[in-house]
Amino acid sequence: MSGTSADGVDVALVRLLGAGSHLSYELLGHHHFEYPKPVREAVLRAMNASAISVAELSRLNFRLAEFYAEAVQQSRRKSRAPGLDLVGCHGQTIYHQGDAHSYLGKKIACTWQTGEGSVVAARLGVPVVSDFRPADIAAGGKGAPLVPLLDFVVFRSSMYGRIVQNIGGIANLTAIPSKARPDELLAFDTGPGNMVIDQLMQLLFKRPYDQNGAVASKGKVIEPVLEEALAAAYFRQKPPKTAGREEFGHEYALRFLRRCGGAAKADIIATATALTAGSIAQAVQRFVLPGKPEKFGRLIVSGGGSRNQTLMKMLQANLKELGIQLRHSERYGLPSQAKEAMAFALLAYETWHHRPGNVPSATGASRPAVLGKISYA
Repeated sequence: MSGTSADGVDVALVRLLGAGSHLSYELLGHHHFEYPKPVREAVLRAMNASAISVAELSRLNFRLAEFYAEAVQQSRRKSRAPGLDLVGCHGQTIYHQGDAHSYLGKKIACTWQTGEGSVVAARLGVPVVSDFRPADIAAGGKGAPLVPLLDFVVFRSSMYGRIVQNIGGIANLTAIPSKARPDELLAFDTGPGNMVIDQLMQLLFKRPYDQNGAVASKGKVIEPVLEEALAAAYFRQKPPKTAGREEFGHEYALRFLRRCGGAAKADIIATATALTAGSIAQAVQRFVLPGKPEKFGRLIVSGGGSRNQTLMKMLQANLKELGIQLRHSERYGLPSQAKEAMAFALLAYETWHHRPGNVPSATGASRPAVLGKISYA
Protein backbone atom coordinates (compact mmCIF):
# COMPACT_ATOMS: atom_id res chain seq x y z
CA MET A 1 0.00 0.00 0.00
CA SER A 2 1.28 3.45 -0.93
CA GLY A 3 -1.04 6.14 0.38
CA THR A 4 -1.90 9.75 -0.33
CA SER A 5 0.90 11.01 1.92
CA ALA A 6 3.31 9.58 -0.69
CA ASP A 7 5.97 8.86 1.91
CA GLY A 8 6.60 5.28 0.82
CA VAL A 9 5.19 1.77 0.81
CA ASP A 10 3.76 -0.46 3.53
CA VAL A 11 4.01 -4.22 2.96
CA ALA A 12 1.97 -6.74 4.96
CA LEU A 13 2.50 -10.49 4.64
CA VAL A 14 -0.80 -12.17 5.47
CA ARG A 15 -2.04 -15.75 5.54
CA LEU A 16 -5.74 -15.88 4.61
CA LEU A 17 -8.07 -18.88 4.75
CA GLY A 18 -11.79 -19.44 4.37
CA ALA A 19 -14.47 -17.02 3.31
CA GLY A 20 -17.21 -14.79 4.70
CA SER A 21 -17.87 -15.17 8.41
CA HIS A 22 -15.43 -18.12 8.45
CA LEU A 23 -12.52 -16.13 7.03
CA SER A 24 -9.37 -16.25 9.17
CA TYR A 25 -6.21 -14.19 8.88
CA GLU A 26 -2.72 -14.18 10.33
CA LEU A 27 -0.26 -11.31 9.99
CA LEU A 28 3.16 -12.85 9.34
CA GLY A 29 5.10 -9.59 9.11
CA HIS A 30 4.93 -5.98 8.01
CA HIS A 31 7.47 -3.34 7.00
CA HIS A 32 7.62 0.23 5.76
CA PHE A 33 9.90 1.34 2.92
CA GLU A 34 10.40 5.05 2.32
CA TYR A 35 10.51 6.34 -1.22
CA PRO A 36 13.96 7.60 -2.23
CA LYS A 37 13.83 11.40 -2.40
CA PRO A 38 13.83 11.60 -6.24
CA VAL A 39 11.01 9.04 -6.45
CA ARG A 40 8.88 10.89 -3.89
CA GLU A 41 9.49 14.17 -5.67
CA ALA A 42 8.37 12.60 -8.96
CA VAL A 43 5.22 11.23 -7.31
CA LEU A 44 4.35 14.62 -5.80
CA ARG A 45 4.99 16.35 -9.13
CA ALA A 46 2.58 13.98 -10.83
CA MET A 47 -0.06 14.52 -8.13
CA ASN A 48 0.16 18.30 -8.13
CA ALA A 49 0.64 18.86 -11.86
CA SER A 50 -1.92 20.73 -13.90
CA ALA A 51 -0.07 19.29 -16.92
CA ILE A 52 2.58 16.56 -17.21
CA SER A 53 4.06 14.64 -20.14
CA VAL A 54 2.77 11.20 -21.07
CA ALA A 55 6.37 9.98 -21.08
CA GLU A 56 6.83 11.02 -17.43
CA LEU A 57 3.64 9.23 -16.38
CA SER A 58 4.62 6.06 -18.23
CA ARG A 59 8.10 6.02 -16.70
CA LEU A 60 6.69 6.60 -13.23
CA ASN A 61 4.24 3.73 -13.72
CA PHE A 62 7.07 1.28 -14.39
CA ARG A 63 9.53 2.75 -11.86
CA LEU A 64 7.05 2.47 -9.01
CA ALA A 65 6.34 -1.14 -9.97
CA GLU A 66 10.04 -1.97 -9.59
CA PHE A 67 10.02 -0.31 -6.16
CA TYR A 68 6.92 -2.26 -5.08
CA ALA A 69 8.44 -5.58 -6.15
CA GLU A 70 11.70 -4.83 -4.31
CA ALA A 71 9.74 -3.86 -1.18
CA VAL A 72 7.86 -7.17 -1.18
CA GLN A 73 11.09 -9.13 -1.68
CA GLN A 74 12.83 -7.30 1.17
CA SER A 75 9.83 -7.77 3.44
CA ARG A 76 9.81 -11.50 2.77
CA ARG A 77 13.50 -11.75 3.64
CA LYS A 78 13.09 -9.73 6.83
CA SER A 79 10.08 -11.76 7.96
CA ARG A 80 11.48 -15.11 6.79
CA ALA A 81 8.01 -15.73 5.45
CA PRO A 82 7.07 -18.75 3.32
CA GLY A 83 6.52 -18.51 -0.42
CA LEU A 84 4.02 -16.07 -1.89
CA ASP A 85 0.83 -17.15 -3.64
CA LEU A 86 -0.65 -13.76 -4.55
CA VAL A 87 0.10 -10.04 -4.25
CA GLY A 88 -2.39 -7.20 -3.86
CA CYS A 89 -0.88 -3.90 -5.06
CA HIS A 90 -2.90 -0.73 -4.51
CA GLY A 91 -0.52 1.49 -6.47
CA GLN A 92 0.08 5.19 -5.97
CA THR A 93 -2.96 7.41 -6.42
CA ILE A 94 -2.05 10.33 -8.66
CA TYR A 95 -5.62 11.47 -9.34
CA HIS A 96 -8.98 10.66 -7.79
CA GLN A 97 -12.33 12.21 -8.73
CA GLY A 98 -15.09 10.24 -7.06
CA ASP A 99 -17.88 12.59 -8.17
CA ALA A 100 -18.96 12.74 -11.80
CA HIS A 101 -18.25 15.98 -13.69
CA SER A 102 -18.93 16.90 -17.29
CA TYR A 103 -16.10 16.01 -19.68
CA LEU A 104 -16.36 15.95 -23.49
CA GLY A 105 -20.13 15.83 -23.34
CA LYS A 106 -20.42 13.07 -20.74
CA LYS A 107 -20.42 13.07 -16.93
CA ILE A 108 -17.35 11.17 -15.79
CA ALA A 109 -15.98 10.02 -12.42
CA CYS A 110 -12.46 8.67 -12.57
CA THR A 111 -9.39 7.52 -10.65
CA TRP A 112 -5.79 6.60 -11.42
CA GLN A 113 -3.45 4.44 -9.35
CA THR A 114 -0.06 4.02 -10.99
CA GLY A 115 2.42 1.14 -10.57
CA GLU A 116 2.35 -1.49 -13.33
CA GLY A 117 1.02 -4.82 -12.03
CA SER A 118 2.60 -6.81 -14.88
CA VAL A 119 6.08 -5.70 -13.77
CA VAL A 120 5.41 -6.66 -10.13
CA ALA A 121 4.12 -10.08 -11.25
CA ALA A 122 7.15 -10.68 -13.47
CA ARG A 123 9.63 -9.75 -10.74
CA LEU A 124 7.93 -11.80 -8.00
CA GLY A 125 6.80 -14.76 -10.08
CA VAL A 126 3.21 -14.76 -8.75
CA PRO A 127 -0.10 -13.24 -9.90
CA VAL A 128 -0.77 -9.65 -8.86
CA VAL A 129 -4.14 -7.98 -8.34
CA SER A 130 -3.95 -4.22 -8.86
CA ASP A 131 -6.07 -1.23 -9.92
CA PHE A 132 -8.83 -1.93 -7.40
CA ARG A 133 -10.83 1.31 -7.46
CA PRO A 134 -12.15 1.62 -11.07
CA ALA A 135 -14.57 -1.33 -10.74
CA ASP A 136 -16.38 0.41 -7.89
CA ILE A 137 -16.54 3.67 -9.84
CA ALA A 138 -17.91 1.77 -12.86
CA ALA A 139 -20.66 0.45 -10.55
CA GLY A 140 -21.61 4.01 -9.58
CA GLY A 141 -19.46 4.26 -6.44
CA LYS A 142 -16.82 6.78 -5.49
CA GLY A 143 -13.98 4.24 -5.59
CA ALA A 144 -13.34 4.74 -1.87
CA PRO A 145 -13.13 3.86 0.90
CA LEU A 146 -12.19 0.22 0.27
CA VAL A 147 -10.79 -0.61 3.72
CA PRO A 148 -14.23 -1.23 5.33
CA LEU A 149 -14.18 -4.92 4.34
CA LEU A 150 -11.09 -5.43 6.53
CA ASP A 151 -12.64 -3.31 9.30
CA PHE A 152 -15.69 -5.55 9.18
CA VAL A 153 -13.64 -8.77 9.32
CA VAL A 154 -11.37 -7.60 12.16
CA PHE A 155 -13.50 -5.31 14.34
CA ARG A 156 -17.15 -6.36 14.12
CA SER A 157 -18.62 -7.40 17.45
CA SER A 158 -21.84 -9.08 18.52
CA MET A 159 -21.92 -6.87 21.62
CA TYR A 160 -20.53 -3.42 20.78
CA GLY A 161 -20.74 -0.82 18.07
CA ARG A 162 -17.29 0.38 17.03
CA ILE A 163 -15.89 3.25 14.99
CA VAL A 164 -12.64 2.45 13.21
CA GLN A 165 -10.62 5.53 12.20
CA ASN A 166 -7.59 5.45 9.91
CA ILE A 167 -5.40 8.55 9.73
CA GLY A 168 -3.13 8.49 6.70
CA GLY A 169 -2.72 11.38 4.30
CA ILE A 170 -6.52 11.43 4.27
CA ALA A 171 -8.54 10.30 7.30
CA ASN A 172 -11.39 7.84 6.92
CA LEU A 173 -13.74 6.04 9.28
CA THR A 174 -15.88 2.92 9.32
CA ALA A 175 -18.79 2.75 11.77
CA ILE A 176 -19.73 -0.87 12.55
CA PRO A 177 -22.94 -1.39 14.55
CA SER A 178 -23.05 -4.48 16.76
CA LYS A 179 -24.07 -7.64 14.87
CA ALA A 180 -23.77 -5.64 11.65
CA ARG A 181 -23.99 -7.11 8.19
CA PRO A 182 -21.62 -5.64 5.57
CA ASP A 183 -24.46 -3.61 4.05
CA GLU A 184 -25.05 -1.90 7.41
CA LEU A 185 -21.62 -0.27 7.61
CA LEU A 186 -21.17 3.48 7.30
CA ALA A 187 -17.78 4.52 5.91
CA PHE A 188 -16.39 7.69 4.37
CA ASP A 189 -13.40 10.03 4.28
CA THR A 190 -13.64 12.48 7.17
CA GLY A 191 -11.17 14.91 5.57
CA PRO A 192 -7.45 15.61 5.98
CA GLY A 193 -5.33 13.25 8.04
CA ASN A 194 -1.61 14.04 7.90
CA MET A 195 -1.76 15.72 4.50
CA VAL A 196 -2.20 19.36 5.48
CA ILE A 197 0.19 19.05 8.43
CA ASP A 198 2.86 17.47 6.22
CA GLN A 199 2.50 20.09 3.48
CA LEU A 200 2.83 22.92 6.00
CA MET A 201 5.83 21.27 7.66
CA GLN A 202 7.54 21.17 4.27
CA LEU A 203 6.66 24.78 3.51
CA LEU A 204 7.61 26.19 6.93
CA PHE A 205 10.32 23.87 8.26
CA LYS A 206 11.61 21.95 5.21
CA ARG A 207 10.72 18.73 7.05
CA PRO A 208 8.49 15.95 5.66
CA TYR A 209 6.26 15.69 8.77
CA ASP A 210 5.84 16.73 12.40
CA GLN A 211 7.52 13.86 14.24
CA ASN A 212 5.44 12.83 17.27
CA GLY A 213 3.60 16.16 16.98
CA ALA A 214 6.57 17.93 18.59
CA VAL A 215 6.11 21.21 16.68
CA ALA A 216 2.34 21.32 17.22
CA SER A 217 2.84 20.72 20.95
CA LYS A 218 4.72 24.04 21.17
CA GLY A 219 2.04 26.03 19.34
CA LYS A 220 -1.33 27.54 20.16
CA VAL A 221 -4.37 26.87 17.98
CA ILE A 222 -5.55 29.90 15.99
CA GLU A 223 -9.25 29.54 16.74
CA PRO A 224 -10.71 31.82 14.01
CA VAL A 225 -8.73 29.99 11.34
CA LEU A 226 -9.78 26.61 12.72
CA GLU A 227 -13.43 27.66 12.92
CA GLU A 228 -13.38 28.89 9.31
CA ALA A 229 -11.65 25.72 8.08
CA LEU A 230 -14.15 23.42 9.81
CA ALA A 231 -17.03 25.31 8.17
CA ALA A 232 -15.93 24.18 4.69
CA ALA A 233 -18.51 22.53 2.43
CA TYR A 234 -16.74 19.14 2.39
CA PHE A 235 -17.27 18.62 6.10
CA ARG A 236 -21.02 19.29 5.75
CA GLN A 237 -21.41 17.01 2.72
CA LYS A 238 -23.28 13.81 3.57
CA PRO A 239 -21.65 10.38 2.99
CA PRO A 240 -20.77 8.58 0.86
CA LYS A 241 -17.89 10.90 0.10
CA THR A 242 -14.19 10.68 -0.60
CA ALA A 243 -11.31 13.16 -0.51
CA GLY A 244 -7.72 13.41 -1.69
CA ARG A 245 -5.06 15.87 -2.74
CA GLU A 246 -7.60 17.47 -5.04
CA GLU A 247 -9.39 18.74 -1.91
CA PHE A 248 -6.63 18.97 0.72
CA GLY A 249 -3.33 19.01 -1.16
CA HIS A 250 -0.74 21.67 -1.94
CA GLU A 251 -3.15 24.41 -3.04
CA TYR A 252 -5.27 23.93 0.06
CA ALA A 253 -2.17 24.15 2.29
CA LEU A 254 -1.16 27.44 0.63
CA ARG A 255 -4.63 28.90 1.23
CA PHE A 256 -4.55 27.69 4.83
CA LEU A 257 -1.15 29.36 5.30
CA ARG A 258 -2.45 32.65 3.92
CA ARG A 259 -5.42 32.56 6.31
CA CYS A 260 -2.98 32.19 9.21
CA GLY A 261 -1.38 35.51 8.27
CA GLY A 262 1.81 36.25 10.18
CA ALA A 263 1.19 33.74 12.97
CA ALA A 264 4.05 31.84 14.59
CA LYS A 265 5.05 28.71 12.67
CA ALA A 266 4.27 26.39 15.57
CA ASP A 267 0.80 27.96 15.90
CA ILE A 268 0.11 27.21 12.24
CA ILE A 269 1.09 23.54 12.66
CA ALA A 270 -0.98 23.32 15.86
CA THR A 271 -3.99 24.72 13.99
CA ALA A 272 -3.58 22.24 11.11
CA THR A 273 -3.35 19.43 13.67
CA ALA A 274 -6.51 20.69 15.36
CA LEU A 275 -8.21 20.70 11.95
CA THR A 276 -7.62 16.95 11.57
CA ALA A 277 -8.79 16.20 15.12
CA GLY A 278 -11.78 18.52 14.87
CA SER A 279 -12.94 17.25 11.47
CA ILE A 280 -12.85 13.63 12.69
CA ALA A 281 -14.87 14.42 15.83
CA GLN A 282 -17.25 16.59 13.81
CA ALA A 283 -17.83 13.75 11.33
CA VAL A 284 -18.61 11.33 14.15
CA GLN A 285 -21.02 13.76 15.78
CA ARG A 286 -22.70 14.81 12.54
CA PHE A 287 -22.99 11.53 10.62
CA VAL A 288 -22.38 8.54 12.93
CA LEU A 289 -24.14 9.26 16.21
CA PRO A 290 -27.51 10.79 15.16
CA GLY A 291 -30.38 8.34 14.94
CA LYS A 292 -28.36 5.39 16.17
CA PRO A 293 -30.15 3.33 18.86
CA GLU A 294 -26.88 1.95 20.20
CA LYS A 295 -23.92 3.73 21.72
CA PHE A 296 -20.57 3.81 19.95
CA GLY A 297 -18.29 3.97 22.96
CA ARG A 298 -14.94 3.37 21.23
CA LEU A 299 -13.06 4.91 18.35
CA ILE A 300 -10.19 2.64 17.27
CA VAL A 301 -7.44 4.59 15.53
CA SER A 302 -4.72 3.41 13.14
CA GLY A 303 -2.43 4.82 10.45
CA GLY A 304 0.59 7.11 10.54
CA GLY A 305 -1.35 9.87 12.30
CA SER A 306 -1.80 7.65 15.34
CA ARG A 307 1.90 8.20 16.10
CA ASN A 308 1.40 11.97 16.34
CA GLN A 309 1.00 12.38 20.10
CA THR A 310 -0.32 15.94 19.90
CA LEU A 311 -2.95 14.92 17.36
CA MET A 312 -3.99 12.01 19.58
CA LYS A 313 -4.35 14.31 22.61
CA MET A 314 -6.48 16.75 20.60
CA LEU A 315 -8.62 13.95 19.20
CA GLN A 316 -9.07 12.39 22.64
CA ALA A 317 -10.24 15.73 24.04
CA ASN A 318 -12.76 16.16 21.20
CA LEU A 319 -14.09 12.63 21.58
CA LYS A 320 -14.43 12.93 25.35
CA GLU A 321 -17.09 15.56 24.80
CA LEU A 322 -19.01 12.96 22.75
CA GLY A 323 -18.64 10.26 25.41
CA ILE A 324 -16.28 8.22 23.20
CA GLN A 325 -12.97 6.72 24.29
CA LEU A 326 -9.93 6.55 22.02
CA ARG A 327 -8.17 3.24 21.50
CA HIS A 328 -5.27 2.19 19.25
CA SER A 329 -5.68 -0.72 16.84
CA GLU A 330 -2.65 -2.44 18.42
CA ARG A 331 -4.88 -3.25 21.41
CA TYR A 332 -6.94 -5.39 19.04
CA GLY A 333 -3.93 -7.16 17.50
CA LEU A 334 -3.71 -5.03 14.39
CA PRO A 335 -0.56 -2.87 13.99
CA SER A 336 -1.62 0.51 12.66
CA GLN A 337 1.18 0.64 10.08
CA ALA A 338 0.05 -2.68 8.60
CA LYS A 339 -3.68 -2.09 8.40
CA GLU A 340 -4.16 -0.65 4.91
CA ALA A 341 -1.66 -3.07 3.35
CA MET A 342 -3.56 -5.91 5.04
CA ALA A 343 -6.77 -4.54 3.56
CA PHE A 344 -5.46 -4.87 0.03
CA ALA A 345 -4.13 -8.36 0.72
CA LEU A 346 -7.69 -9.25 1.73
CA LEU A 347 -9.18 -7.53 -1.32
CA ALA A 348 -6.75 -9.36 -3.62
CA TYR A 349 -7.75 -12.65 -1.96
CA GLU A 350 -11.43 -11.88 -2.52
CA THR A 351 -10.81 -10.95 -6.18
CA TRP A 352 -8.86 -14.16 -6.78
CA HIS A 353 -11.88 -16.10 -5.51
CA HIS A 354 -14.30 -14.07 -7.70
CA ARG A 355 -15.95 -12.40 -4.71
CA PRO A 356 -16.87 -8.70 -4.38
CA GLY A 357 -14.57 -6.50 -2.30
CA ASN A 358 -16.41 -3.19 -2.15
CA VAL A 359 -19.03 -2.29 0.45
CA PRO A 360 -21.74 -0.40 -1.47
CA SER A 361 -23.06 1.33 1.66
CA ALA A 362 -19.58 2.83 2.06
CA THR A 363 -18.73 3.77 -1.53
CA GLY A 364 -22.21 4.51 -2.86
CA ALA A 365 -21.97 1.84 -5.57
CA SER A 366 -25.20 0.44 -6.96
CA ARG A 367 -24.02 -3.15 -6.44
CA PRO A 368 -21.19 -5.27 -5.03
CA ALA A 369 -18.27 -5.49 -7.47
CA VAL A 370 -15.29 -7.77 -7.91
CA LEU A 371 -12.36 -5.35 -7.75
CA GLY A 372 -9.09 -5.07 -9.62
CA LYS A 373 -7.22 -6.48 -12.59
CA ILE A 374 -5.07 -9.62 -12.46
CA SER A 375 -1.56 -9.72 -13.97
CA TYR A 376 -0.05 -13.18 -14.36
CA ALA A 377 3.64 -13.98 -13.90
